[in-house]
Amino acid sequence: MPTPAAGSPATAPDLDIRSVRKRYGAFAAVDDLSFQVRRGSFFSILGPSGCGKTTLLRMVAGFIAPDDGDIVIKGASMRGVAPNRRPVNMVFQHLALFPMMSVGENIAYGLERRGVKGASAKAKVIDMLQRVGLPGSEGKRIDQLSGGQKQRVAIARSLVLEPALLLLDEPLGALDLKLREHMKVELKQLQAEVGTTFVYITHDQSEALVMSDQVAVMNHGRFEQLGTPQQLYYQPQTAFVAGFVGNNNRFEGTIESRNGEQVLLRTASGLGLWSQRVGAVDVGQTAVLFIRPEAIEIGRSPRELPAGEPAWSASVQSVLFDGGNSTVLVLEDKSQTPLHIALPLTGRLADLKSGETVHFGYQPSQAWCFPA
Repeated sequence: MPTPAAGSPATAPDLDIRSVRKRYGAFAAVDDLSFQVRRGSFFSILGPSGCGKTTLLRMVAGFIAPDDGDIVIKGASMRGVAPNRRPVNMVFQHLALFPMMSVGENIAYGLERRGVKGASAKAKVIDMLQRVGLPGSEGKRIDQLSGGQKQRVAIARSLVLEPALLLLDEPLGALDLKLREHMKVELKQLQAEVGTTFVYITHDQSEALVMSDQVAVMNHGRFEQLGTPQQLYYQPQTAFVAGFVGNNNRFEGTIESRNGEQVLLRTASGLGLWSQRVGAVDVGQTAVLFIRPEAIEIGRSPRELPAGEPAWSASVQSVLFDGGNSTVLVLEDKSQTPLHIALPLTGRLADLKSGETVHFGYQPSQAWCFPA
């Protein structure tokens, strides 16, 4: 059985990762990670393929043993604890539902292996189907279900065992785009309803931002930043986070001057851009600057921009229509630097044409500059 971790308080987090490492030869898949996941929260680990997030999740599940450090679940160390003895369950991208069993039999499978059978198991199955929004579905075959319904059955099969943690390994990856958008909302609502702690891994930033209470951005076996979705989006702490989370315009250049916590970056083509600095970037250093498309104001004349905001002229290359997320791709006249700028929702620029001259500007406080 799991052994209590020394000095664990009654209010211990559901998951406590302590200086965990995992190496494969010279490659550090997980490199000295420490973090906590509070009870009842939706915690996502976001990162590109190969960053170590699946390795980390499989260590929590017990399928992989860490080389160093400790994994503590509900105040108990998991050292030497087999996967089937841990208070966790895992939902995979490929749901692994049993096609020869009914929905109810799929959900009851784990219960029966634990010795819960008959009326007791049936009551738990009916209750769980109610909670995941599939009441009366216990007799259906798996092939009678939609993709979203199968997803909920897989989650119900895990939640019926009342795990301390539900681990989700990119479970929406196999769904089509529209269903994936729908399931993001459903998963968030389901987690809030059942109160179980979810630990979710994904390479899709939209999934992480929409569903999570906290998000860790992972890169090369380490967390670049851990915070709320709002903190990651509006206050990135590294160039990797700024470039990976959300859409951005990225510029490289040299810091030409500094005014307090703002710096002027000059690109090789001569474009000068002010921004707030993040990290130890100073005059003379090479740096990268990021501006989000929605932070840039655009108009047909400088008078349409906020007073006092620097303005540049640009030529429209194309308008990328995507409903409320439409953007215009422009080329700054002096440097021919491509810029993506979000179109105003008012529709006042809906008739922009390729080749038309426009003006754009932004507040330096809404841009970030990092050491290159």
